[in-house]
Amino acid sequence: MQKHLVLVGGGHAHMVTLKHLHTFIEKGHRVTVIGPSKYHYYSGMGPGMFSRTYTPDDIRFATEHVVTKQGGSFILDKVVKIDPAAKTVFLEKGDPVSYDVLSFNAGSYVPWDQVDGEHTDIFSVKPIETLLMAQARVLELITQKKISVGIVGGGPSSLELAGNVWQLARDQGNYMPEITIFAGSSLMSRFPERIRNMAYRSLHKRDVKIIEQDYAKQVSKGRITLESGAVHEADIIFLAVGVRPSTIFKESGLPTGPDNGLLVNKFLQCTEHPEIFGGGDCIYFQDRPLDKVGVYAVRENPVLYHNLMVSLEEGELQPFDPGGSYLLIFNVGGGRGILGKNSLMFDGRLAFWIKDYIDRKFMREFQEMEK
Repeated sequence: MQKHLVLVGGGHAHMVTLKHLHTFIEKGHRVTVIGPSKYHYYSGMGPGMFSRTYTPDDIRFATEHVVTKQGGSFILDKVVKIDPAAKTVFLEKGDPVSYDVLSFNAGSYVPWDQVDGEHTDIFSVKPIETLLMAQARVLELITQKKISVGIVGGGPSSLELAGNVWQLARDQGNYMPEITIFAGSSLMSRFPERIRNMAYRSLHKRDVKIIEQDYAKQVSKGRITLESGAVHEADIIFLAVGVRPSTIFKESGLPTGPDNGLLVNKFLQCTEHPEIFGGGDCIYFQDRPLDKVGVYAVRENPVLYHNLMVSLEEGELQPFDPGGSYLLIFNVGGGRGILGKNSLMFDGRLAFWIKDYIDRKFMREFQEMEK
């Protein structure tokens, strides 16, 4: 009996499923993929795209092409609500879509809660496509004059963006900008002291200012106001304040975790609706909270593929094991990186080379789907 599999999002956790989409169709099932873009951009290479280390083609998958060439349907749209009782998803523009099995890899977003008034020259680090618009605007300004760039947030995104703004200006501009990170309590606060020291050293070498022990209260065109009352002017402002899962799960009455991510069990399956699955940043793993890092989405890939297939056919669900520690490498610009895994921590060109090798290999593997 033909059933309908609907995938929302073409992100990292759906890559193996997308690669083997034809296996669902060969078994007589329909497959529909819904996404806000014809492409999926790999966020781990986003800062490098901003600095022109990579081109947009280097860091993206042609999701629509991969889906349609295997016989699936692709809908360019956004899901705004789910009715689990009717097994239907509602779209921003198009007609509702019914499903038998539904899987979410809807990613996350950067909140704009602090932004007031006009949004001109304010950019968030997600979606990744936004960085292309930001890149064009920064290039336009740094060829004309010295500007100031403010980055709101104290995590890895701020560190990487600051380094890659510096690289873009060094390589492409006439004027070096003044770069300031508004880090909240402290920069890279959840990382080991050695990693933090490497981050500080890298930023100080590039004359990047770091403001700590003071949170951004309000962001408006050209201005960042801190909780202390201090006001800082900035020609370009980036929001890198940490990501949140999509709000559609809470708004649809689905079970959610503390961060409003879709609450899933050990099978990556919605705790109340067994025909709904999810992976990546948009879920909250019931067994234990997972960091919002791409490694977990990659590890979820084969489990999601298996469980989606057996939900349509017959078989035993496979539990997801998050695994142990993972490798983290930050691209801090200028062909340098910071690497950390357990007690192994170092920075420099070798760290970036390792990241570049891993990222390009990952992209090549899945871009093969396009051929």
